[in-house]
This record gives sequence, C-alpha cells and structure tokens, in this order.
Amino acid sequence: MQTIEIRHIDGTVLYTHTGENTSLRDAVEAAVRDGADLSGANLSGANLSGADLYGANLSGANLSGANLSGA
Repeated sequence: MQTIEIRHIDGTVLYTHTGENTSLRDAVEAAVRDGADLSGANLSGANLSGADLYGANLSGANLSGANLSGA
C-alpha cells in the first residue's frame, strides 16, 4: 500500500489517500470525489493529465508546471 498526502502551500495536510500503485492524480481525483477542499493545494509539477476535476475547489492552488491536459 502506498500513501499520498495532498498538502496546502503552508505544509498542512489537506487530504490523505492510500491505495495500491496509486498516484498523485489518483489522490486528487479521490479528494474531489470525497468533496475535499483543495484550495491552496500545492500541486506544482503534478501530472493531472486526464484527471476528472469536475467540482474541485482549487482556488489559490499552486499549479505551476502541472500537466492539466485533458483534465
């Protein structure tokens, strides 16, 4: 099992996701499905290509260098 934490830009944990062969993209999609508030999330450089972000609150999130193609 692998655990991935999505952190706020101030370092606090916004969401924790655990799964087999999981990725940050999986964690973000799970957070969105669970209704987690990801405003201010540090997703710099994340590969979110093809991620379902419908309904996500990413206001103030750091998305610099993130791959959002098809998201």
